[in-house]
Amino acid sequence: MARIIIADTNPLIRTGLTALLSSYGDFELLGEASSEQQLLEMVQNFDTDVVLIDFAARNFSIDTVQRISRNHPRVRMIAITGEQTGITIVNALRAGVCSYIKKDCDINEIVDSIRETSSGGRFFCGQILETLRKEHIDVNDMDIREFGCEAVNISERELEIITLIAEGYTNVEIAEKLFLSPHTVNTHRKNILQKLGVNNTAAIVMYAVKTNLVSPNKFLFAPVG
Repeated sequence: MARIIIADTNPLIRTGLTALLSSYGDFELLGEASSEQQLLEMVQNFDTDVVLIDFAARNFSIDTVQRISRNHPRVRMIAITGEQTGITIVNALRAGVCSYIKKDCDINEIVDSIRETSSGGRFFCGQILETLRKEHIDVNDMDIREFGCEAVNISERELEIITLIAEGYTNVEIAEKLFLSPHTVNTHRKNILQKLGVNNTAAIVMYAVKTNLVSPNKFLFAPVG
């Protein structure tokens, strides 16, 4: 039996999900939260297994996910949002989201995400996987390497480029902003990957967030390309 809280600002979304999920015998609906404060109180007071949350909705944020993840590590969170960028998805996963689906997903995908997540697994709907694929992000690489505490010698120029990469700029756009050639930016990118010991853009984004070069909240409502 998966004990579930639904967290969303929109009452129609909450009501619809409650009606949908209450018809399944292996789900127990603990209640609905329309704000971060309500959600934190409910998680504190109920023996919760899964929170189904739109962290991009009004009255919620990615900080909500981080607070629950930090204070209630047993609670597993499923993000259910509208269209988001790959960077936003990565930041949500880094904040503590276990699974990610979209609000217009098939009913079976929503149900499967809860069952898989409550049993300790992870679930990504087809639309989320397609978004990540288009942005060359491999979800299987996200937890392979955690950044250690050892010093990494990153130059000021490289920090500028890391920040712009994390904000979603392409090599050509970065070159234009910094008055460099695309070839030079590409060389910097390769050096950054080598210094950090990683092999993809998602890992650079993770480094930027972890070292406070950028804030995860910056990307919550970034336009989708």
